[in-house]
Amino acid sequence: MTAAPSAPAIAKDLRAGKRAALARAITLIESRRADHEATARDLVQALLPHTGNALRVGITGSPGVGKSTTIDALGMFLIERGHKVAVLAVDPSSARSGGSILGDKTRMARLSSSDAAYIRPSPAAGTLGGVAAKTREAMLLCEAAGFDVVLVETVGIGQSETAVCDMTDFFLALMLPGAGDELQGIKKGLVELADMIAVNKADGDNIKRANRAAAEYRSALHILSPRSEHWQPPVLTYSALTGAGIDALWQKVLDHRTAMQASGDFATRRRQQQVKWMWSMLEDRLKARLRADPAIRSKVKATEAAVADGRITPALAAEQIAELLR
Repeated sequence: MTAAPSAPAIAKDLRAGKRAALARAITLIESRRADHEATARDLVQALLPHTGNALRVGITGSPGVGKSTTIDALGMFLIERGHKVAVLAVDPSSARSGGSILGDKTRMARLSSSDAAYIRPSPAAGTLGGVAAKTREAMLLCEAAGFDVVLVETVGIGQSETAVCDMTDFFLALMLPGAGDELQGIKKGLVELADMIAVNKADGDNIKRANRAAAEYRSALHILSPRSEHWQPPVLTYSALTGAGIDALWQKVLDHRTAMQASGDFATRRRQQQVKWMWSMLEDRLKARLRADPAIRSKVKATEAAVADGRITPALAAEQIAELLR
């Protein structure tokens, strides 16, 4: 069995800008080996003082909306202006095998060849919220490595997708023009969390349809409560293919940060994210204990069978399992 890498050694190399160290660090935090998990905790704790300086942007949207193409265009726009961009792309995983295609790099051709960018595809592996279980830690590692913009691309399926809000400063929802009734395509929970809606593919014959879709989204937003009283989510059109509108899109992200910092909401949101992260980690730890302890695991299996057979209610079963943890 390979020994777990040393946390101080990885931290030193990562801070020195060595890409291999960043890749190794993220692999370490994604590992489920007990010794690796302990080293990963030490690593993140050691790097914590060097984190928090990046602008964190979550990007969501239904499959086919052009998330990867948008990130490729936006990432290159930022690099040309002197930024270092990290992309944490969460691929859909097979519910049966847990396998994942991890093909994002092929859809971000320009960005993946840039030395000022780092792209890390990670399988969602059934994680609630459409984000990989260790995306939060990976984000901190990228910040410690000197990346000042972190883009988190989510799977884009299911309402639990909005969990990405709990780890980013700005939540961008991408939409398509002319995909039927635009209002029907809005998930109320998703749009209420969005800091901006951007309609992609506003090019060629699509421009009129994109503008019409944007107008409908603007009307819909007027009847929903914004996340912050200090920011009214804008609706923009752009083209990831031609790059038109990418500059205006990024300016809105910067305007949002300015408004949030002036009101104090920026710092408040980050503090709330830390607490939510703690509870998420605690839930994971409790589930891991249920799986790891052989005595508890056998009792849980028996309880599952009793629920499946209708001998006890799920509520009573949950209480019995909670008692096992005590």
